Amino acid sequence: MTRMGWKNRQPTSLRQAMEWCLDYARSKHNCSVDNVADLMGLSNKWAIYKWLENGRLPAVLIRPFEAACRIDYVTRYIGHSAHKLLIDIPTGKKSTSQDINTLQASFTDAISLLLKFYDGKTDADETLAALITTMEQLALHKGEVERHRQPELDFQEVTN
Repeated sequence: MTRMGWKNRQPTSLRQAMEWCLDYARSKHNCSVDNVADLMGLSNKWAIYKWLENGRLPAVLIRPFEAACRIDYVTRYIGHSAHKLLIDIPTGKKSTSQDINTLQASFTDAISLLLKFYDGKTDADETLAALITTMEQLALHKGEVERHRQPELDFQEVTN
């Protein structure tokens, strides 16, 4: 099984999405459940543990929870469970060679997992995660190219 980075993970349940958000906050930002509760404006951490236990998170607290954890796994799960692809809003910026190499590596990983899946050597969840990641990255590049064709006004110009 290949090691997936934090940004390429695709949760398969709300509970898993919440756990991964908390894991990310802990490992990348040294932020405990107490800190997440404080950042969300909650009086104690036990509410978060209760939501984690029963796999429910109030809809009005999804964005504060993700902002406190600094990653959006819950939003990704909700979108993907509705059979939608999620991409960041394209900025129209020119991609670097590293961006294109990342896209190519994503294609390679997805095709490799797809072949292994049809040979019965890997599971569906891992294969779906790779395919979704690749489709979202490709859709982002599509959006970047479209935005590049229609540039926006640059209000940051220096005038004399």
